[in-house]
Amino acid sequence: MKKVIIVGAGLSGATMARLFADDGYEVTIIDKRDTYGGNAYDYKDRNGIIVQPYGPHIFHTNEKVVFDFLSRFTEWDKYEHRVLANIKGKLVPVPFNLTSLEMLFAKDKAERIKEILIKEIGLDKKVPILKLKEHENKEIRDFAEFVYQNIFYFYTKKQWGFKPEELGEAVMNRVPVYVSYEDRYFTDEYQYMPQNGFTEMVSNILRHPKIQLKLGRDAGKVLSLKDGEIYLKGQLFEGELIYTGCVDELFNYCHGVLPYRSLKFKFKTKKCSSYQKAAVVNFTTSHRFTRISEFSKFTCPPQKKTVIVKEYSKKFKKDKNIPYYPIPTESNAIFYQKYVEEAKKYKHLHLLGRLANYKYINMDIAVKNAMELYEKIKDNLED
Repeated sequence: MKKVIIVGAGLSGATMARLFADDGYEVTIIDKRDTYGGNAYDYKDRNGIIVQPYGPHIFHTNEKVVFDFLSRFTEWDKYEHRVLANIKGKLVPVPFNLTSLEMLFAKDKAERIKEILIKEIGLDKKVPILKLKEHENKEIRDFAEFVYQNIFYFYTKKQWGFKPEELGEAVMNRVPVYVSYEDRYFTDEYQYMPQNGFTEMVSNILRHPKIQLKLGRDAGKVLSLKDGEIYLKGQLFEGELIYTGCVDELFNYCHGVLPYRSLKFKFKTKKCSSYQKAAVVNFTTSHRFTRISEFSKFTCPPQKKTVIVKEYSKKFKKDKNIPYYPIPTESNAIFYQKYVEEAKKYKHLHLLGRLANYKYINMDIAVKNAMELYEKIKDNLED
């Protein structure tokens, strides 16, 4: 039976490793870090608070198959994520909803706008901000411009380094305007957090006799690609290689360095049980940081102390910081395709995950994509 090497012990790589192992394949998973879970890695601090050093990750999905798979490896705590935005000193719900409208506009004007939105868009509907800005009704366009300026424009410039309209629709549509009083950030059917954190969940996924885990190892030092073949320590490797890292790094930046956004975090432990009114507060019209997250507000019972983190978006610099987000512009998509063409030269090489696919995806989609790629590879192996 062919062997499988997976580069990256994040959620994509771990899911793929477990699927192969459950089917009897020998799997080796390699990661540069000495931890697993990728950027979803977390730990309990001395106060019992689960801290996520690479920023907050929240699980939500409408995919029952994904939820059922992960439920094999963790107990869940119900958690519905709610976010507030600090708009000129007022904390209002995000995504922008009818409550936000009523908090920021005078009563008569808010009622007028609400009536128009319900008539033109419909109650309990979601609408992308860029679509709302193009509505034929001028009052709706004026309202949309207010929301655009106070929720999206400055925040997007801080987060991505681009204006909202310069990014793909997939990014902007992630946070639509709610014509409702719905105040949850996500409306998926399954919204939970792993009871003891993501690290424990991923650890359980990887706990299998046919999975060999090699942490703190640079895959680039043992794997090489040449003339359509994969080599392991200089010897021809005839198994399957699943790669979840930066695709430009895999090919030694032969077409140049792909653009990413990186992040900088400033953590503080506060001597109080609660620091802010929500787990996450976005700063959409002020400050250099994009948001403050308070970890004790996710699923942790109240403590005497709490941990917060201020998050700053930064330009990615190779060998200087961590690539977090592929930047979804049209020119970058064209740039990325050069590496896709390189990958097509290798029959047994498979790209998976946010970095390798150069695509901004949620955790549930990372798992689903791994499941779908596994089935594709398995079908090819059985032919």
